Amino acid sequence: IKIFFFQDHTGGKPWNILSITVGGIVAISLGLLTSVYVATLHENDLWFSNIKEVEREISFRTECGLYYSYYKQMIQAASIQQGLHGLVYDNKTESVRTINILERMNVYQEVFLSILYRILPIQQYLEPVYFYIYTLFGLQAVYVIALYVTSWLLSGTWLSGLLAACWYITNRIDTTRVEFTIPLRENWALPFFAVQIAAITYLLRTHLQPIQERLTLMAVFISTFLFSLTWQFNQFMMLIQALALFILDCFDMLPTAKVTWLYIIQISGLLLVCVLQFFNSMILGSLLISFNASVLIARTIQKNLKKGGLLNRLGKLILHVLLVLCLTLLINKFIKKILNLESDEHIFKFLKAKFGFGATRDFDANLYLCEEAFGLLPLNTFSRLSDTLLFYVYIFVLFLMTVAAVIVAFRNLSGSNQVQFMEKMEECTITLKPDAAYNLIHTVLFGCLALSTMRMKYLWTSHMCVFASFGLCSTEVWKLILKCIHLYTSQRTHVIKYSMPIITLLYISYKFWPGIMDELSELREFYDPDTVELMYWINSPNMETLSEQTKEYICYERRHSRGCRLRDLLDIANGHIMDGLGENEPDLKPSLYARFCEEIKKNLPSYTIHFTRVFQNKTFHVYKLAKHK
Repeated sequence: IKIFFFQDHTGGKPWNILSITVGGIVAISLGLLTSVYVATLHENDLWFSNIKEVEREISFRTECGLYYSYYKQMIQAASIQQGLHGLVYDNKTESVRTINILERMNVYQEVFLSILYRILPIQQYLEPVYFYIYTLFGLQAVYVIALYVTSWLLSGTWLSGLLAACWYITNRIDTTRVEFTIPLRENWALPFFAVQIAAITYLLRTHLQPIQERLTLMAVFISTFLFSLTWQFNQFMMLIQALALFILDCFDMLPTAKVTWLYIIQISGLLLVCVLQFFNSMILGSLLISFNASVLIARTIQKNLKKGGLLNRLGKLILHVLLVLCLTLLINKFIKKILNLESDEHIFKFLKAKFGFGATRDFDANLYLCEEAFGLLPLNTFSRLSDTLLFYVYIFVLFLMTVAAVIVAFRNLSGSNQVQFMEKMEECTITLKPDAAYNLIHTVLFGCLALSTMRMKYLWTSHMCVFASFGLCSTEVWKLILKCIHLYTSQRTHVIKYSMPIITLLYISYKFWPGIMDELSELREFYDPDTVELMYWINSPNMETLSEQTKEYICYERRHSRGCRLRDLLDIANGHIMDGLGENEPDLKPSLYARFCEEIKKNLPSYTIHFTRVFQNKTFHVYKLAKHK
């Protein structure tokens, strides 16, 4: 137990056991409190317990409702087998097409949860929708506990974990959105990602026993697999993680054997997901598989990569990076050629346009570019994070750790052999443990991702809580600072190490506790009468006599400005000029046809012969498609 949780604790065994017990109880308590907190906010915002079932389902907006519908479909099926058959041969999601939902979407979590609901004796006490949302709120407990443990492992004190959890809660606006987008894939995946980071952090510690290492590798594999299974962006997140491992391995800051295992785990986890998703070819064509395979091949080719002097090592390193890059592109191109893959081309078009390497008229790419969530991280994010002192502490720790990492990397490249390297490590005051080095590069790379794409900030801000709290409670950080100003003593280091987080916690409690209490007492209610009216009409007896193929047209989109409205994106993709005042690209031409959703409202004979309006309110118009012999 002592080996698992502590790096530098000098107390006796009874004190260690007591400290670990208290720390564990605090971790579990904070996790459960976070779950209750977000569940209460969700209830208070919608008065969820008092609204009708149709209103509860409507509250799952955009793709959230689609994901929940598959859970509901599985529960309402006559049997589990029929439910699975309905997902594998789905003809409701896309018009006039039968698709395999389990192949196309990451919905195994809905399948598992629906089966669990059916077999557990809870139907009389808990409605399906509550079982669903409580599971996701429960995963927040797993999330917070994983963040807490990661910070604890890095710093050697559970006080660091307490601070990380408190920062996560007080910065809730920027660390999670689970209370109002419950079924989103990230709310399933990020808790498993946090568990994986905690397991990797423990794996990278030195002097692990073989049984500890094997169990930790198993934990990394399971969490990696679950993360990959539950989120469509899994391969991109793990590619960034693989890049972090690659950078650290190149500078000899991680044990090569453990890095190899992590590459293999990433590949095997993704391939297992590929099998479960009926051999989804997009997974096989992912850059992650190509990159990891390239690194392993390049290592075999360049066997003496980590020997020689500084210039020799730098030359080998540059060649190694170029070799890995070329192999990655070649392998990826080869796989895509064999599998005839083009379905992810819009992602590369989006990235090319986003970073200023040329405009695109691709509809899917422009759809991403126009979404605020895929834009740059707003500057007001930093002011909110600064209010809790999180951002200030984070920048302070990041600066110190980056300087230490540069010094250690330079020293590693300069070392001629392992004996001299170890001697220098003993003499030098600046060291960087492998687990801290990994978390440093992890936070830097995911920080860059968050700055470029706002939707991905939740991967960064949660880890920011871990990294900042670790630095504030780290013996190594304070030891380095005090030695630089010639004030170092062991006692002074420990006093600062424990007093700084306590002062920060007192400040956070004093400033934010009243606001949290006010937030929990604020009551609102769900209100969307137009959509409710539409849903009731769809479920009414009159609807049963209509054709199954109906069309819903929303002609006046108000959410986006000109150039980003859906009709504008379609016009650009089709080479047509956009509606309204404003500039158009010179090669765009007027459409030969009038706008359908405007013309159909005029009840012209050319339209009424084909369409009959059967429902209308302020928001929705629904038309029946006439059947002709």
